[in-house]
Amino acid sequence: MKNPVFDIENWREIGATLAQNKTRTFMTAFGIFWGTAILALLIGGSKGLKSFMARNFEGFATNVAIVSPWRTTKPYKGFNKGMEVSFNTRDIAMVRRAIPEIDALSVVNAMGASASYGQKSSSATLTGVESEYSKIFTPIIYEGRYLNASDDANDRKICVLGKRVANELFGTGSAVGKEISVNGIYYKVVGVAGQTSEISIMSKIDDSILIPNSLLRRSYNMGDDVGMFLFTIKQGHSPSEYEGRIRRIIASNHPIAPDDEGAIWFMDVSEQFKMVDNLFLGISLLALFVGGGTLLSGIIGVGNIMWIIVRERTQEIGIRRAIGAKPRDIIIQILSEGVVLTLVAGVAGVCFAVLILAGAQMAFSTPESPVTFQLTFSQAMTIMGAFVVLGTAAGLIPSIKAMKIKPIEALNAR
Repeated sequence: MKNPVFDIENWREIGATLAQNKTRTFMTAFGIFWGTAILALLIGGSKGLKSFMARNFEGFATNVAIVSPWRTTKPYKGFNKGMEVSFNTRDIAMVRRAIPEIDALSVVNAMGASASYGQKSSSATLTGVESEYSKIFTPIIYEGRYLNASDDANDRKICVLGKRVANELFGTGSAVGKEISVNGIYYKVVGVAGQTSEISIMSKIDDSILIPNSLLRRSYNMGDDVGMFLFTIKQGHSPSEYEGRIRRIIASNHPIAPDDEGAIWFMDVSEQFKMVDNLFLGISLLALFVGGGTLLSGIIGVGNIMWIIVRERTQEIGIRRAIGAKPRDIIIQILSEGVVLTLVAGVAGVCFAVLILAGAQMAFSTPESPVTFQLTFSQAMTIMGAFVVLGTAAGLIPSIKAMKIKPIEALNAR
């Protein structure tokens, strides 16, 4: 007798058997189709959702803290509570010296501004930053360059325009090398930058005009006063570890009570990123749980149809056994029907999911910030492999039952 796997007549018989009860076959196949599609959509969709949400934080360092002056909440050294606190360059220098674990630090000052070039004008936020700001908040450089340490040291009258501001002043033309007026002071444009994330410090880079912080203070007679500052910490450390030390350093330079936490606002942004990571983990676990449920329901459907097929074909199986069919031939025959059904419906389900994910990717992606709503080839093969293996396992018990049917009992079965 030929091996059923390579017997063309055997495969024709499988097709005929599945076609005998079209409704039952369709419903079982649809269950498998929907199970694989849902599982694939959940895996690809959770990955895409994570990519989509991560876009809101793109370019922003994950181990950063923001420190800003506020108002005192306790009287100290003759000063009443409610005194407005302001940082100065000495505070920043002391923090830098005292905490060598700081990886990058930048002061940030900002004010409203009106920029003009020729007959065109634009409103923007004039933001003074230091060169290490780009290590904390990585911009997208569309043209030219960003600010550097030499610009800080030499108080160069230069600026980097946000993309929106550059478009309003120069349209499609180049902005680099041109001089613009900002609040009556002229600056040479050295670059055009922007961002894709929704996080902003004072304002989005697209809506800002960035200049060296030292130049901002000198241009607007701010003396040694600085606004807030941001810093990142080296790997293996957390910004919150140094919150107390930073508060004490700054308090020692101002009439602030050592235990007055309200005078200085400290935000460890890395803690927020941990919360987001936990959210992503929860989404992945939910996708795995729901996907596992759909996988289980599809497998149960395959097992049920195998039981029904064995019961309906009891006499036929008995006749096959009577004319010399081997037990393994019976097992292969029954399992083949389940495998064919699982493969055809499973492949259709995965293909359907890939099309939906491709559409979602086209809808939510942008050239500057692509979003990955995709199922990898290995993931698709894993889903198919899981369905085939578990589907085969689900059909194994009915197949063994069919193998054990005695010919004389099968012929007398009704």
